[in-house]
Amino acid sequence: MVESRRLEFRASELVTWPNLITLVRLCCIPVFVWLLFAQEHRAAAAWLLAALGSTDWVDGWLARRLDQMTDFGAMFDPVVDRLLFFVAIPSLLIDGSVPLVVAAGVLVREAVVAAFAIALAAASDERLVVTWEGKTGTFLLMFAFPMFLGAASTLSYAPLLAWLAWLFAVPGLGYSWYSALFQYLPFVRAELASSGKTRR
Repeated sequence: MVESRRLEFRASELVTWPNLITLVRLCCIPVFVWLLFAQEHRAAAAWLLAALGSTDWVDGWLARRLDQMTDFGAMFDPVVDRLLFFVAIPSLLIDGSVPLVVAAGVLVREAVVAAFAIALAAASDERLVVTWEGKTGTFLLMFAFPMFLGAASTLSYAPLLAWLAWLFAVPGLGYSWYSALFQYLPFVRAELASSGKTRR
């Protein structure tokens, strides 16, 4: 089920521990690119990418634990997740370590959801809130991509990573596209229709 929330945040909500962790994850994205291309160290880049994916839940958990849930944090975290995808996946494509069908499936889906969010923002002050299926798809894919990268490295367990990467990627794509087409799209359509009626 898709929920909506009004986008409201104050400057005082920006400086919180969860937002700091999200900021650190954001700053690690160029480090990943540096490891992959400047250092040509696929294993290290894969481990960093895996760390960024596995810590995605930390900021949300801290926000609830410390009672620091804010509208800005709820927006900042998924934005960093999307940025991680849009930087990491093309990087892996250039590196040749991820199958084109998987990369294209994720990038197209992210572009579609971004279009939904833009259309919603232009028509109303509501925004998309990530569903459980969307979160699950992202979680699985954040493990699949470093596994694809690790599978192309000289790690001794690279063949195992190649098998595990597909094990995570297939359901990850399934959950991601399900949330986009059967949860976000109907919600955006309903909001746009409601907004159009209100303006008449």
